[in-house]
Amino acid sequence: MKFLFDSDTWQEIYGSIRKNKMRTVITIIGVLWGIFLLVVLLGAARGMENGFNKLFGNFATNSVFVWTQSTDTPFKGFQEGRRFRLTMNDIEVLKSEFSDEIQLLAPRNQTNNLLVHNFKSGDFRVSGDYPVLDQIQKKQLIFGRFLNGNDILLNSKVTVISEDMYKQLFDKGEMPIGEYIKINSINYKVIGVYKPSNTIDFDGDTAYIPFTTFRKVYNTANKVDWMMITAHEGTDIEQMETDILLTLKGLHKVHPEDKRAFGSVNLGKEIGKVTGFLTGMQFLTWFVGIATLIAGVFAIGNILLITVKERTKEIGIRRALGATPKSIRQQIILESVFLTTIAGMLGIVFGGFILFLIDNFLGQGDDAILINPTVNIPIIFIAFATLIVLGTMIGLIPAHMATVVKPIEALREE
Repeated sequence: MKFLFDSDTWQEIYGSIRKNKMRTVITIIGVLWGIFLLVVLLGAARGMENGFNKLFGNFATNSVFVWTQSTDTPFKGFQEGRRFRLTMNDIEVLKSEFSDEIQLLAPRNQTNNLLVHNFKSGDFRVSGDYPVLDQIQKKQLIFGRFLNGNDILLNSKVTVISEDMYKQLFDKGEMPIGEYIKINSINYKVIGVYKPSNTIDFDGDTAYIPFTTFRKVYNTANKVDWMMITAHEGTDIEQMETDILLTLKGLHKVHPEDKRAFGSVNLGKEIGKVTGFLTGMQFLTWFVGIATLIAGVFAIGNILLITVKERTKEIGIRRALGATPKSIRQQIILESVFLTTIAGMLGIVFGGFILFLIDNFLGQGDDAILINPTVNIPIIFIAFATLIVLGTMIGLIPAHMATVVKPIEALREE
């Protein structure tokens, strides 16, 4: 290892680089571009993934939403175009038959009503729900609490409102918890205020009241507008959706091939498409980055081969003066590793700087596209180490070419 600290070795490397400045710069840029591209693309892919995760926030992404529409096929004496509603009986059947697949199931009823507090009012959506909704679509509470089991059992006239509803119905600084607002001319006690989500949200500004209270006040009996279903981890969400719809068709005497009777959105399926895209993008990023790295390293090898050819006479003189093939080989390899290391470090620094700019211009605010685009330190180390190894290996070729030249033939080289 003494040759690493030998000033003559580094003087010769410096002389070689200085003699071919333009060629050296082009070589370094070739390798620099490879690791720069790898860092930027990996960071951008991570930023997209973070943005995607923020979009869905605390929403249970392995969910299916189901509602009824109208039939498009006559069946068992019923005409085409028949309309029907989901019922609480459907909920119980699904819970029983799909107990291994269904983790959470939330039946829901919704309407629009005028909400009034003192002399302030506004038209908003009112939703009858069970406490389980907060597990599927987590609410960020500012004040108070969400609905609980006692509210359901006691048919309590309580409500949870959004921050915007609170600002519209209450005076600034007024504490809403414990106050009453009128919904459909009936007083409801405010028990909670939630902050609107910056992520995916199917409700918007909604006043939540207990499902049982909604059923009693609006006389919906056992009818259900729609349901949200969350599957256990590892469940085939697409197959579960198919089986649930087929079961519901049987319960409501709908033709098994009817495509219009039930509407559904499979959030897990849609998210799977996006996840697949992100995975494919990461694979493409690694492929392009590594291919560019290898191309850059080969460029170093080619440059060194040309350098060896140009320095044939010099190498012959060194050999004639007693330089061993090993020392010449070490110098060529060291030059290769040195150029690769410099290019790699510059590529990482420039890549990090670009990611910093991306984060500042595209990663801030509620509408951010790429959030916190970063690359894990271990990945950087692995990429850098791989670059050094490749630089060492590619340096073996010109090093070998330099040592096979016989001194007498090298001295005759013009």
